[in-house]
Amino acid sequence: MRPRSLLLLILAAVISAGAQIPFVKGIAIDQPLTEMTFDTDSVDMAFADFRQKAAKADLQVAFGQVRITEAKGWLESAYVQFEPYPGAQGYHVYVKGGRYADFTRIDAELVRNYGSYGRADVVGLTPADDYQLRVVPTDASGHEINAASVTQPLQVKPYDRCGFAHFNHTDGVGAYRDDGTLKADAQVIYVTASTARTVSATLSSGTFTGLQAILAAYEKGNVTTPLAVRIVGCIDAADMDALGSSAEGIQIKGRSNATPLNITVEGIGCDATVKNMGFLVRNACSVELRNLGILYCMDDGLSFDTDNRHCWAHHIDFFYGRNKGGDQAKGDGSLDVKADSQYMTFAYCHFWDCGKSSLCGMKSESGPNYITYHHNWFDHSDSRHPRVRTMSVHAYNNYYDGVAKYGAGATTGSSVFMDRNYFRNTNKPMLISLQGTDTKMGTDLSDAPTFSGEQGGMIKAYGNVFAEQSKNFRYVTYQQNQVEFDAYEVSEARQTVPAEVKTKAGGNAYNNFDTSTQLMYAYEAHEAAEVPAVVTGWLGAGRMAHGDFQWTFNNATDDSRSDVVAALSTALQSYRSKLVGIFGQPVEPADTTQQGDDPQPVEGTILCTFDKNGTPSSSFFTVSGNGSSTKGTATVDGQVLTTCLKMESATSIRFTLAQPMTITLYFGDTETASIKINGTKIAGTSSTYSQLLPPADYELTKDKSVNLFAIKLEPEE
Repeated sequence: MRPRSLLLLILAAVISAGAQIPFVKGIAIDQPLTEMTFDTDSVDMAFADFRQKAAKADLQVAFGQVRITEAKGWLESAYVQFEPYPGAQGYHVYVKGGRYADFTRIDAELVRNYGSYGRADVVGLTPADDYQLRVVPTDASGHEINAASVTQPLQVKPYDRCGFAHFNHTDGVGAYRDDGTLKADAQVIYVTASTARTVSATLSSGTFTGLQAILAAYEKGNVTTPLAVRIVGCIDAADMDALGSSAEGIQIKGRSNATPLNITVEGIGCDATVKNMGFLVRNACSVELRNLGILYCMDDGLSFDTDNRHCWAHHIDFFYGRNKGGDQAKGDGSLDVKADSQYMTFAYCHFWDCGKSSLCGMKSESGPNYITYHHNWFDHSDSRHPRVRTMSVHAYNNYYDGVAKYGAGATTGSSVFMDRNYFRNTNKPMLISLQGTDTKMGTDLSDAPTFSGEQGGMIKAYGNVFAEQSKNFRYVTYQQNQVEFDAYEVSEARQTVPAEVKTKAGGNAYNNFDTSTQLMYAYEAHEAAEVPAVVTGWLGAGRMAHGDFQWTFNNATDDSRSDVVAALSTALQSYRSKLVGIFGQPVEPADTTQQGDDPQPVEGTILCTFDKNGTPSSSFFTVSGNGSSTKGTATVDGQVLTTCLKMESATSIRFTLAQPMTITLYFGDTETASIKINGTKIAGTSSTYSQLLPPADYELTKDKSVNLFAIKLEPEE
C-alpha cells in the first residue's frame, strides 16, 4: 500500500461525526456518519486557472466512503462530483460555511445523475467564504448509508456587480439582493427538459404551470413575487409549454419598466443550455440572466427590446444562431439592446465566433440610455462589440480575441468610453462612422464593407492595448489627425473630451458622462495587459468552468475569417447534454437510453403528415409552427392531404439521422418546393423535393411562404 493511502486510511479510521445534522429539506439523521475528508491539495486534485478540470484523486476508497473526484468553489456557488456508490439509489448533499453554521441539506434538484458520475451544485452561497460540501449516499427508501465524504474548504467569491444595471438600484437586480441572498418570499423553480411544461409556481396572483405561463403571469403587472428560474441541463424549444415570442423564444415581459419584476434565470452547473430559442425581454425592470449557454437561437440570443431598465446579463456563452444565410449565416444578433432600454450591464459573456455580437441602440431612443460592457470575451467574433447608436456606453476590460471585421463602432450621436480593453489581432479596433478608418474601409482595406452611413458618434479611449497587429491594422487618434480620427485618446480615465472635438458627420460631441459622479458608478478596472488572463481565467467569461462545450480556435486561420467555421458548426450540431437526470427523476422518462448515446437507426420508411394545428404525426420530428386546413391540397402516394404546416419565420422542424436516408418534401400541389435545410436554400422545380441526407442533425426552416404537407424519409438502398 502506498504511504499516502496508508496515512489516509489511518486518518479515516478516527474521523466520525455523531451530531444530528440540520437541513433545509428531508428527514433528520440520527445515526453517526463515518466521513472521509478530501483535501484537494494533498490527494493530487489539481485545479488550473484556465479551462482545466480537477484531476481525479489517487486515492483508494477506505471503509466504503463515497469517492469525491472533483470539487471547486466558484462565484456564489460551489460543486462536487463523485463516483457512483455501490447500491446507492440517491444522494443527500449538505453545505457548511458562510451563513450555514452547520451542515445544511441542499435542494434535491441540485443533485444530478450523469451516468458515470454524480454532481451537486450549490448556488446562492454568500458571503464570500470557504464552504464544505458533504455527500451521503441513500438507499431505495431514502435512508442514508453510513458512507459520507466531505470536501476540504472550497473558496467562493462574489459576483462582480459593477455597472449601470446596479447604479442607483439598491434592492439588487433580479431575484437576488446585492449581497447574493434571495429576496423575501422569492419562489425558486427548477426546470429540466421533462418539466418545462409541467413545472408550477405559486405567485402572488395564483398558481401557474409551465415555464412560459409562469413568466407570462408577470405581464399584467400584478405579480410581486421574486422568481428564480433554475435551468438544469439542456432545454430545447420543443420542450416548452409555449413560446412567448414567435421570433425569439422565451419572453420575459412586464407592464412597464417602472415596476421591478425581480426575475433571475440562472443555469445550474456548467452545462445549463437553452437550444433552438433565445430570450426576448420587454418593459422589464430588474431582470437577471446568468450562467447559461444559448445555442442555435431563432433570431437573437438575448434581445432587450423596448423600455427595459436595470437588467443584467452575465456569464453567458453565446454560440451560433440559426443560419439564415448571407450576413446572418451565424444567426442574427447575439445580444441586442435597443428601444429606450436603460441602465443595463452585460459582463463576463463569451461570444464564440458570433457574427453580430451586440447591437446597442436604434434611432428612436429618447435617453438617457446608459450601458456597461465589461470583462466580455469576444472570441473570434466578427463585429458589433458593440455597435452603438444614441446611447452612452462604458466598455472596459473586454478581451477582443482575433476579431475579423471591427471592434466597437459609434454612430448617431452616441458616446462610447473604451477603457483598458485588450485587442489581439483586431485590425480595426474602434470606428466612428464616416470618418477615419471607416472612410478607408473601401480602399486599402477593401476586404471589409463600409461600417455605417449614419452620422458619427464619439469615442473616448484610455489605456487600451493593441497586440499582434497585422499590416492592415489601423487606429487613428484625434491627436494624430483632428478630422479623420477613430477616437479621442486621453492620458487618464477621468480626463474629459473638449466640447470642440466633434464628429466629421453630424458634428456630434462626447457627453463626458463617465466623469460625472451623478451619472457614473464607481469601479476598479484592471490594466489592459491583465485582461486576457482575467477574462479567460477560472472566474472569467462564460459559464462555470467555461462550460461543458470546449473548442480551440486556430488563430492562424480563424483570426481573419468571418464565415462559419464548419468544424465548429458540426460540433455544435452534435452537442448533446450528458445529464441523465436528477437522482430519481430522469430528464426524459420515456427514453431508456442515456443522454449522449448515438441515435438508433431507423427501420423502414417514415411518413410524417400534419394536422390543422401543425402537430406532426410522427414523433421522429420535433416541430414548432402553425398549421392550417385552408391552404389547398397535396397528393402523396395517391392520398390527398388537406392539412399542412405553414412555413413561417418561426417554423422549425428538427430531426437526427443515424444512417443515410432520402428525404422527400411535399408542398401544395400548386406550389414550388422551397425550404432551407440547415440554413441552406434548396432549389425546387415542382411541388416536391428529394435529397439524400448523410447522418447528422437537421433543421428545416422557412425560405419562402409555402405550405408543407408531408415529409418522407426512406433508408438508402
